[in-house]
Amino acid sequence: MAGRVEGKVALVTGGASGLGAESGRRLAREGAKVVLTDLAAEAGQAVADEILAAGGEACFLTQDVTDDARWAEVVAATMARHGRIDVLVNSAGVADGGQPILEATLEVWRRIVGINLDGTFLGVRHVAPIMVAQGGGSVVNLSSILGKVGLPGASAYCASKGGVALLTKAVALELAPAGVRINSVHPGFIETPMVWNTFRNSESENEMRDMIVSRHALGRLGMAREIADAIVFLASDESSFMTGSELVIDGGYTAA
Repeated sequence: MAGRVEGKVALVTGGASGLGAESGRRLAREGAKVVLTDLAAEAGQAVADEILAAGGEACFLTQDVTDDARWAEVVAATMARHGRIDVLVNSAGVADGGQPILEATLEVWRRIVGINLDGTFLGVRHVAPIMVAQGGGSVVNLSSILGKVGLPGASAYCASKGGVALLTKAVALELAPAGVRINSVHPGFIETPMVWNTFRNSESENEMRDMIVSRHALGRLGMAREIADAIVFLASDESSFMTGSELVIDGGYTAA
């Protein structure tokens, strides 16, 4: 039986760990040819090797998603290897370094917004023309529930993820006539290295974790596979009538 994304070529940023790595694994398991990118070369290659060992098809490229020229190189390398790009998952992101607004620095602001929002823009800007030329494709942008609601001390992160949500909607309207779909995914707090680092960097790791868990109606943090499964859905033809949508997967965090 063919997989849900059989034969599709998927470019996944932030693929060395967390949601990017799990998305790469699950896309490959469903038949996609996966190109993973990240700054963490050793970890990223390890994920690609894991996919290969499981019988999937994957490769890894080092990438800083804020580097416009490197985006052009990564896309060119992917096209040289596969001849097309059917899926783009803009998963690369950071949450560390958040500051109360009265202490916030422009340096930290620019780092967070640069990776989370500028990196997503550059991904769309470089890959969308290929999808338009080939007659279709699916872009999945990783936003967050903090692109929908606020959190004290996380103004840069909230602004960047809110920007991803509205960038997605605007571009979805532009690209729909060309058959290119673009949707955003809004995870709650998920058990990933990024979230655990946020807890560790707080004044009280256990108290912050307990507080965050308590805000999820289901009483737990999410798991990476629960987000990756949604990304596979958006990458597949099962979501063919979805574009400009916000897929919220947050254990009830934003329901109250």
